[in-house]
Amino acid sequence: MSIFSRTDTRTVAANTAVNPELAALTGDYTIDPAHSTIGFTARHAMVTNVKGSFQDFTGTLRLDGTDPSRSTASLDVVMDSIDTGNADRDGHLKSADFFKTDEFPAMTFRSTGVEALGGDDYRITGDLTILGTTRPLAIDLEFNGAAKDPFGNERVGFEGKAEILRSEWGLTWNAALETGGVLVSDKIKLNFDISAIRNA
Repeated sequence: MSIFSRTDTRTVAANTAVNPELAALTGDYTIDPAHSTIGFTARHAMVTNVKGSFQDFTGTLRLDGTDPSRSTASLDVVMDSIDTGNADRDGHLKSADFFKTDEFPAMTFRSTGVEALGGDDYRITGDLTILGTTRPLAIDLEFNGAAKDPFGNERVGFEGKAEILRSEWGLTWNAALETGGVLVSDKIKLNFDISAIRNA
């Protein structure tokens, strides 16, 4: 079941009735951080991947099953909550070399559009702000479905992925390797596992 219907411009108006299952999902949702993950992967020393995530974030979704263009998403991430499994590395990432968390405590995303790619696949575009710099970001999403949990919460789930060049947001610190290359890749892979609860 797809969240957003896709209109074929060749389809006559008589056949464009709204799917009631999709329309039923229309509403406002709050991201559940206890069952969601905002993560990233960076190449380290040209030979391996280091993964991390943010432990403190809030977000909202506005889903419109009758008109995808009216669906929106908003995400606020506390940068001090970064966790790569190594306290020294986390401290370095919070420092002036990277995220400058004392000066820029939050990373934000505000959607500007939604596109259906077919099946349960979508692309959400928006503005990502890091270190006070705002640049466009496209996130490819897969809709995992909707369900009511044992506590009566109506949930929707998504998995998403994106890639950025960190230098485009002013994250330029690096160190050269004796064997060539650099310590930290410019390309960063982002991943999202989102569970959101419909607001009462």
